[in-house]
Amino acid sequence: NDGKPENIAFYVHIPFCKKICYYCGCNSCATGNGSMVRPYIDALKKEFAIISPLLDKARPVSQIHYGGGTPNSIDINFLDELNEMFYREFSLIENPEIAIECNPEFLSFDSIDELVSAGFNRFSLGIQDFNNDVLRNVNRTPSRIPPEKLFAYLKGKNDKFSINLDFIYGLPGQTADSFCATIERAIEIHPDRLVTFSYAHVPWLKKHQLILEKKGLPGSEEKMNMFLDSYDLLRNAGYEALGLDHFVLPEDDLFKAYRNNQLHRNFQGYCTRRTTGQVYAFGVTAISQLENGYSQNTHDLNQYISSVEKGLIPVERGYVISHEQKITRDVINTLMCNKKLDLGETASRYQMKTVELKNLLKYDEDRLANFVTDGLLEIEGDSFEVTETGTMFIRNIAVCFDREYSEKNQPYSKTV
Repeated sequence: NDGKPENIAFYVHIPFCKKICYYCGCNSCATGNGSMVRPYIDALKKEFAIISPLLDKARPVSQIHYGGGTPNSIDINFLDELNEMFYREFSLIENPEIAIECNPEFLSFDSIDELVSAGFNRFSLGIQDFNNDVLRNVNRTPSRIPPEKLFAYLKGKNDKFSINLDFIYGLPGQTADSFCATIERAIEIHPDRLVTFSYAHVPWLKKHQLILEKKGLPGSEEKMNMFLDSYDLLRNAGYEALGLDHFVLPEDDLFKAYRNNQLHRNFQGYCTRRTTGQVYAFGVTAISQLENGYSQNTHDLNQYISSVEKGLIPVERGYVISHEQKITRDVINTLMCNKKLDLGETASRYQMKTVELKNLLKYDEDRLANFVTDGLLEIEGDSFEVTETGTMFIRNIAVCFDREYSEKNQPYSKTV
């Protein structure tokens, strides 16, 4: 309660999907006959009843985010129940971000009305690709209503709604030309935000991804061309690039925050300092992100329900971070969000000398010099700025400031 940021952000994990897309790396499960949905919603309420009394009610809620799985694949009345629970127990900041990830396959004009009535004001539409052959390759069904009409209907409800379209590149059947055709159509829709996610192939964690190997994944060069060509298209269309994969209109709050070196990121994604908060997460596999550490709930659905019914916090594992790790996290977040880093300013905030901060980070000067030589990074004294080309390698640059990073035995998707 005394940590930073002071605000509260709630995350709710809805694991259910009508079917599993082959590219999915999330903790999701098939809905089946739907018999587990009601018990799961009740379990979410019970988990909230355990956690809520521990939180200072004077702290306002600035974000509520529903992810999955496919949150809009279940009856929206369930989501309305959960939002009402949050609204009843806590106060919200003015214009909070109430967000939901949506599969457009399950969106209708009526369901949009229900989501708006439940209080949602930010919508992430998981388009992935406009090419139906690509969607068939990955076991995903196209939108029932043309996305152009869904977007227009949402904006017609409230022009201030934030709507982003999500795409994935690196899937079977995609080429640089075909993906550019998808991005060109997206540009015509003109969403507030647009995200181009690189497909993360981790079949050792998600066995169903092996199906995509049989269908044939694009090579690394073709995948890079998908990114580069779509990047150029979006920049030429007036979108501003943020971080690794986000593109926003110049009038978007995220770009305004970036321009003022105030862009932030938590487990909900990129956000402004106004809307960010410590993240309290509910549901299976949900990860809470607090100032002093992280905790993750159990991955098993039945175990999750059983734990909360017994009045137990369903945490499977956690990690408490040291003061040194907090500083490292701050440095990396600043660099990756705002593409700039001033070690002198950072040291001053932590009441340190710059040389002490450098020693704490154990940052790799030789490797950083190589990035300068390659035109990816500019260094002036103790200030660092990532170039436009360097943005594509920003993860590689960031690890130079991470004293604990090791390229050995990394079980996750690799940097470029």
